[in-house]
Formats: sequence, C-alpha cells, structure tokens
Amino acid sequence: MQPVVTVGLDGSPESLCAARWAADEAEKRKLTLCLLHAWPLLAPEPAHVPAEADQNYWAKRLVRTARAELEARHPGLSIVGTLVADDAQDALLRASAESEMTVLGSRGLEPAESYFLGDVSMPVVARAERPVVLVRAEPRDEETAPAAVNRVVVCLKPHGSSDDLLDFGFHTAAARDVPLVAVLGRSVPLHARVPWGVDHEVTAEMTREAHQQLSRELRPWREKYPRVDVADDVRLGSPAKVVVQAGEGVTLLVVGRRRHRHGLAPHLGSVAQAAIHHARCPVAVIPHD
Repeated sequence: MQPVVTVGLDGSPESLCAARWAADEAEKRKLTLCLLHAWPLLAPEPAHVPAEADQNYWAKRLVRTARAELEARHPGLSIVGTLVADDAQDALLRASAESEMTVLGSRGLEPAESYFLGDVSMPVVARAERPVVLVRAEPRDEETAPAAVNRVVVCLKPHGSSDDLLDFGFHTAAARDVPLVAVLGRSVPLHARVPWGVDHEVTAEMTREAHQQLSRELRPWREKYPRVDVADDVRLGSPAKVVVQAGEGVTLLVVGRRRHRHGLAPHLGSVAQAAIHHARCPVAVIPHD
C-alpha cells in the first residue's frame, strides 16, 4: 500500500488548518494525502441520484472543497478523499495504522479549559500505534501572534527510549530543511535545594550529565542526517513546563507516549499532556516502547 498522510476533516477551522499542515508535510515527504471524513449516518452510495437528493451531499462537499483548496496550493500533490460511515474515532484509529502519520485539528483553548480537548483527538492520540500530529487553528489576529521559529524541537526524557522520537524529528527536519533542537528537562531534586536557591555544584553536575546523555543519543542521528543542523538544550525545571516553553512558536514540537500494554487503559504522561494542552505550535505525539 502506498504510504499516506491522513488528516481528519470535520469542517471546523481547526481541521482545515490541520489539512493545510498535512498537505505541506505530505508534499515535503513525497507522500499521498488522504482527506478522511467519518460520520456514522452516512448513507450507502446511491446510484444516479441528483445532488439535491443525495443524503451525503454535505459530506462530499466538505471533502471536495478542502481538496480543491489544497490542490490549488500544491498542484503536484497526490490527494484522495475518503468518506467512511463509522464513528470518527474508530475510523481514524484504523486509518492511523496504515498511515505514516495522522493529522488532527486541535482546539485553541484557554488553560482552565484545556483538558477538554475533544472527544475524538485525545482517544486517537492515546491509542494510535503510529505518530499523530495535532494542529491548532491559525490566530485570527496575525499581528498578535508570535513570530514562528523555523525549527523542530524534540523533547526527550531523562530515562527511556528516544529513537522513535529522534527518527521522526530528524526526518521532519530534513524534509523541511530546518534545524533540530533536542531538549531535555531535568527536575531539580530536593537535596539540591537550599534556603537561598539551589546548590550550583549539584545543578552543574546534573547539566553536565544531561549534555553527555544528549550527545550519546544524538550521535547516530547526526551521522544519518549530516545536513541537519542540530543543537542540544538542557533545562533545569519540571519537564512538563520545559516542554511548553521549548515549543513556543516553533515549526513542530515532538513528544513521546508509551505504548499501552495489553489489558491496560491508554495513558498519556504529564509531558505529553502539557504539550498537547498548552503548546501553541503543532505537536507530534510519537508512540514508543
């Protein structure tokens, strides 16, 4: 099967922004873009029925309109539209298993409301076996929006696998011809805290060890992608806060999620939660062991 980038369409501004982002990424990766609209009440495809009598008219129009816009923006891109008579979550999860990545719209919510992201996006992010990218709607007032920084930021954990995250991050940075920054957040332990702040000897040693860890993990990827400009960034603080700060205004923020073990409910860690709910840039969530 030909590799595809799948984007979920529901007609919202967020899903249209996701479709534009997905089209750009599919073109850079030389992949086909699949526009997927799922709705349980879609009727069986009628034969020789005029448009005004077609129960699926509005669903078809939604996909057709998005496709026309994207074809105008990307004339050489292969785009297919798919209508599925099923629950959107189930349809997207099935599609994600056969896609290089799945792209979904993400509502730009205020922090107090941000944990109600949506009935579809969160279950797909938590269950998908392949990368899912969440894209917010573009700010209405471009003058108040922060200037974008053309780089991919990959947030790594002090312990755990990082190869899947770095594979996705380096591939994206190479396709977009932008720099990559590997960020590692380290919480300051209690024994390093003193009445006047922190013990600088302890934090200096923590920073040195973190840079050594990043250097080891980045070495094979630097060799595989010699054209990608790479930097490492160690920040002392809560990893959940660090990930939001690191994603301010960048091209893409990449975070990880552990694959759920059989019989256990899907779970998103605090870093992935913070990125999904508070980062304003596109966020790629990469499942890993």
